[in-house]
Amino acid sequence: MGGSAPGTARVRYRCGGWRPRYDRAMRFPVVLFDLDGTVVDSGKIILASFRHATRTVLGRELPDEILMRNVGGSSLLEQMRELDAERAEELAAVYRVRNHALHAELEPCSGMPEVLARLQAEGRRLGIVTAKRREVAELSLARLPANGATFDVVVGADETALHKPHPEPILYALAALGATPAEAAYVGDSPFDVGAAKAAGTYSVAVTWGGMHPLEATLAQGPDAVVSSAAELLGVL
Repeated sequence: MGGSAPGTARVRYRCGGWRPRYDRAMRFPVVLFDLDGTVVDSGKIILASFRHATRTVLGRELPDEILMRNVGGSSLLEQMRELDAERAEELAAVYRVRNHALHAELEPCSGMPEVLARLQAEGRRLGIVTAKRREVAELSLARLPANGATFDVVVGADETALHKPHPEPILYALAALGATPAEAAYVGDSPFDVGAAKAAGTYSVAVTWGGMHPLEATLAQGPDAVVSSAAELLGVL
C-alpha cells in the first residue's frame, strides 16, 4: 500500500463542529463516493483530454468506447499503456496538461452538492475514493460550492498500491475513519465502483448519471441499489 498508513492518512477535507440531526433514519453512518461521474460531471473533460492526447502524440482518432473503457479503474498510466505501451508516459503527460486546464469548466453533478450537505448535516462521515491522483482530485473538489459539504477522508490513486475494482482503496478509507464495511455505503457510476464496493463488503449504490460506461456493464456487477437522481440517492442511504 502506498502513501501514509491508514492511521495517519492525509486528511484535508475534514468535517468539524456541531452537526444537527434529522428524524430520517440513518442506514449508513459512513458514505464514501467515487468522484468522476458521481460527484462531478467530468465525463466530457476526460474524453476531451484523451482525444487531445491521442491526436497529439499518436496522430490517431480512437473510438470513445476505447478511450473511456477503463476510466475509474486502472491508473491513467496503465490506461495509456493499453493505447500505446511505448508512448504511455508521453500520452499521460499530454493528457494531464489538457485535463488540468479543463477543470475550469468542471461542474458538480446535478443535485449532488445539496445531497452531500444534507448527509453531513445528519452527522454522516463522508469520503471520496477515486481513481484520480490526489492532486487532481483536489482540483475537482475545489469546483464544489465553497459553502457546501466537506470530506473526512480523500483517497486518491497514488495512495494505494491496488485500484478499483480491488477493494484496497475503499478499505484504506475505512481504516482512516476507524469504520467497518458494515457501517458504510460506497456510491459510484462504474462497474469498477460496484465491484470494489462488493469486494470490500460495503453497501454498493450505482448511480445512472455518470455516462462514461454502459449502464448494463455497471448493473451486471449486481449493485445493492440503483438510483437515477440525487434525491433518490438520499432514500437508499
